[in-house]
Amino acid sequence: MSSFVTSSCNKKGRTAGLYLAAAAFLLGSALLSISLGGTGTGLWKMLLSVVEGRTDSPEYGIFIFVRLRRTLAAVVCGAALATSGAVIQSVLANRLASPSIIGVNAGAGLAITLCTAMGLYGGWQLSVFAFAGALGAVLLVNAGAAKWGRSPGTVILMGVALSSLLGAVSDTVTTLVPEVGVMSNDFKMGDLSGATYGRILPGAALVIVTLLAVFSLSARLDVLSLGEQTARGLGMNTRLTRMLMLTLAALLAGCAVSIAGLLSFVGLLVPHAVRRLAGSRAGRLLPLCALFGGGFVTLCDTVARTVFTPYELPVGIIMAFLGAPFFLFILIKGRGGRME
Repeated sequence: MSSFVTSSCNKKGRTAGLYLAAAAFLLGSALLSISLGGTGTGLWKMLLSVVEGRTDSPEYGIFIFVRLRRTLAAVVCGAALATSGAVIQSVLANRLASPSIIGVNAGAGLAITLCTAMGLYGGWQLSVFAFAGALGAVLLVNAGAAKWGRSPGTVILMGVALSSLLGAVSDTVTTLVPEVGVMSNDFKMGDLSGATYGRILPGAALVIVTLLAVFSLSARLDVLSLGEQTARGLGMNTRLTRMLMLTLAALLAGCAVSIAGLLSFVGLLVPHAVRRLAGSRAGRLLPLCALFGGGFVTLCDTVARTVFTPYELPVGIIMAFLGAPFFLFILIKGRGGRME
């Protein structure tokens, strides 16, 4: 009995430690992002200008309209994409099934491209259209997996094919509508420099609400992971549960795409790393993915805009350098992405 109590206390202590580490990582990344920049303006000077209400000072403008804006966008997008990736991987039982790989981001990207072609550049409507595009893509992949099998190879190949098709449609629109072509390159690479408060705030509100919904339903993912027959035996409507969780994952990915464009590999790297630390229980995995994801994207964006000063790279390039080798590693060493 005493050994059981000791083991239980150790697990709780480890979990608490992981949450503290994740929160510290997120907070540290955010402070670093706000403190560093190409202008060399210090954090203290910026905070002083805000406290004193000197809205016409350069320090105030840099803090509010550059660093705070980008930090907020990075945290929101990172949390959304990492959690979305963890949910999709759990539902499809495939650790390679991240939003950028199975076409979810591409679906949201096509919707954003069409919105821009119609003259819609910001606001909550952009997030809604991105959600619709992401949802359409993830439901197509899920339907294909249900029909032709949920093997890792099948899911990934369907996602790659769908991404190529949706990308081709987006390229056609950008070719025919010059106004869309102006934003095309940064959008495809994933860039936070053009994220305005008009995009960030509506997207952030939707992300927060959706994250709370996902966390409250996390136990359903644990039951679903037991297998189709077992989950049904426990009284779960597996089809409805898959649809609900994929819808929430699509909403998270769509909001992130509406803010920052096609950020790649966040939903692959972060859930995989967090599973190594915390295990696969969804109630612990999903909140940790949100925290670590927000910190990861914020840190990558800080590197992208400061290391190469006076030049600034889109954050998506940094993530591609990190994510592509990691994807190949999982593909070769991880048995094609099958879940344990």
